[in-house]
Parts: sequence; C-alpha cells; structure tokens
Amino acid sequence: MNPRADTYSPSEDWEGPGTRDGRPFRWSGLLWALVFPARVQRVRPTVAGLALIGLALGIGSAAYNTASNILFITLSILLACLILSGVMSRLNAQGACWRLRLAPPLRAGRATAVTLELWNRRRWLPVHGLWFELGARPLALEPARAESTVTATSAEVRAAWRRRGPDGARGVVWLRERLDPGCPARLDWSFTPARRGRVAVELTAVGSSFPFGFLNKSAGTRLRREAVVWPAPVDYRPARTAGAARLAEGERVSRPGASGDLLALRRFQAGDSHRLIHWKASARLRQLMARQFAAERAARLALWVETGGGRWPREDQFELLCRFAATLAEDLFTAGRLARAAIDAGAPVAIRRMRDLESFLDQLAVLPAPGPAGATAADGVRAAGREDFGGLPTIRFAPDGVRAVAATLDGEKTATT
Repeated sequence: MNPRADTYSPSEDWEGPGTRDGRPFRWSGLLWALVFPARVQRVRPTVAGLALIGLALGIGSAAYNTASNILFITLSILLACLILSGVMSRLNAQGACWRLRLAPPLRAGRATAVTLELWNRRRWLPVHGLWFELGARPLALEPARAESTVTATSAEVRAAWRRRGPDGARGVVWLRERLDPGCPARLDWSFTPARRGRVAVELTAVGSSFPFGFLNKSAGTRLRREAVVWPAPVDYRPARTAGAARLAEGERVSRPGASGDLLALRRFQAGDSHRLIHWKASARLRQLMARQFAAERAARLALWVETGGGRWPREDQFELLCRFAATLAEDLFTAGRLARAAIDAGAPVAIRRMRDLESFLDQLAVLPAPGPAGATAADGVRAAGREDFGGLPTIRFAPDGVRAVAATLDGEKTATT
C-alpha cells in the first residue's frame, strides 16, 4: 500500500506527529515542549549515554581542579553531544504517522499477524531508527466488580488470580532502514492469543535513539485496536450410536446429480461419460440416450448452545463447549449442512453465508461463563416445540463426564470430545 498526500485525510485512522494538519510551526512551541515535555514522554540514557555522562563528570572534576581550558572545551563538547542527541531524537519522529492493521479472523492458540504501517509525511528529511513497542492484552468478558481481599480466604484469592488470566504479549519492532520523505513502510509483529474473547492490540510507545545512541527518547501513544478471538478448534470423534450415522446421511432431491437413483433419460451430449449410455433405450429410440441420476443433498441441521440451568459448573468444561460448538459449526457449514444456530434464549439465526457463520462465532467468542446456578430463559425455548428451528433436527450439547463434552442429535449422542 502506497498512501498519497492527495488522498490523506486527518479523519482516517492514522496517528502520530505527522497527522497534525493545520497547526503552524512555531519555535516557541518547540522550545516549550523541550523544557516541559508531556508526561507520556520519557528520556532514558543508554549504556553509551551513561558512559558519556560518567566521562563528562570525570572531565568536569578535572577541569575545575586544574583550571585547564582544554578540559573545559572537551567538557562542553561532550555536553553538547548529549543535548544534541536529545533534540535530534525528538525531531526525528516529527512528520511521521502510523496505524495498526489486524488480519481477522483471530484464533486462540494460533499466531496472529499485526501490521504497523508507517508514513513519512515530511518533504525533505528522512526518518531513521524508530522503534515501536506493541502489546496485546485480553479484555474481560464481563465488567470487573469492586471486591475486597481483606476478608477473603486464601482459596478465594487464588481463584481470583486464576480468573485474572494471562497478561498478554509484548514486543518491539525496529525501523532498520531509512524512511525517505513521502514513502510508506510496513513492520510486522505477531502474537498468539491464549484464549477466546476480546483482545486489545495497542501501540504503547514510540521511541528513537537517533543519531548518536546516547539517549533513548520514547513517547506514549493512544493507538489501539480491538478484535474478537474465536475459540480454538478441538478434535472430536463420532459416537458409536444411531445418532452418529444421521450426521452422514443424505436425502435425494429432484435435480441432476451423481447419486445412485435414476432420475430420467436424456440425449447423449458431447463430454458425457460413455458409462452413462443406456443401450436398450438408445436401440429402441435409434439415438444415443444417457442416464441422469438424482442429486444427493445432505440433511440440514440446526445447532443450539445452552449455557443455563447449571449445566456447566466447571469453567474448563465450558471453554471446551465453546471450542466444540465452534468447530462443529464450521465443519457443518463447510459440508453445507448447517441451516440455523442459536445460543441460549436468542432467536435462531439462519446460516446462509460466511458472514452469518462469522457472526455466530463472534457470539461464541464473547460468551461469558455462567455460574453454578446460572439458569437462563433458554430452558423453555426447546420445550416450546421444534418449530423455532424450522422443524430441523437440532444438535445440542451436554457434559460427558467431568471433562468431555458430547453433542446429541434429538437425544442421541453423535460425537464427543
């Protein structure tokens, strides 16, 4: 992607010093920013910078003790290099802007690519040696409640730490080549989401040690992108029951296909297989006739995920339910057999295209875990009749032991994890 200046708009999702259009440059503003920098800015000396500061202190002590002009000149040169390094580090990022790009869908347990797009909007000066600190952290499925740990037991504290989840991932990417004026660049970073839910990918800081590497100057940013992480796929196996055979059965429809049922006879056309020729009919009609078979269409199914009624008291088993439901929904959609899907008391949604399936997977990704007594209104939906799912056979889920999850088709077990 090569953004152009004539197509750039400040309302787009670009951020950085280069997006400040319409603000005239003033030296007074620059000097004020150098004297009183923003709180998000940090200046830290590098190893070479610490060595330079130590050397300057030693030379300064010797200069004051000996009153040598050469030592004072050397001290002034060292301090000028230190100050120039800080000023040039700040000016290096001026005119640059950046934005984040995610490549959905995001899957738990799979590496996710994050692209940081850069653009140098300056007309004359290039950009050198920028580094970018990126981070990804999971967002809570439910808003956190204020709780006190003063009266909590040790078991409750440990359970709270387990619910806290992973802290996420962090990484640093470098702009190792010069970014010329008006040119774009792309930097890639990847992370692996630990579990399903919502994740926030943030550009936490932008820094530069240009030109001498004595000072490492960084500034915080507010660039953030949120995305939904789908449940990780899980392996499952069919059960040895009559319900498992129904997952593979099909029905004949009155249209041409390749099943074993004869639908009609038609004239032989160029490109037809010679095995389709019906010789007796061809001899009787004195022209080549080909057999046309009926098509076989897989039976359409509905998928219903229930979380109420205290069915899932174990959190790990509930997470396995979400993974199993997502995997089975994708497999049925790929086979052209998923007609409708529903979660709890929600109305069944028709699955006609890929966008419908993605919407269902998004709901599974942010589905909160119920409590031990988390009964919902979904308990009465199925009892009202099969008409809610258009009269289709419905796949439901239930715990299979203390760890596994089973899928049932109209009360018969079909598959289990």
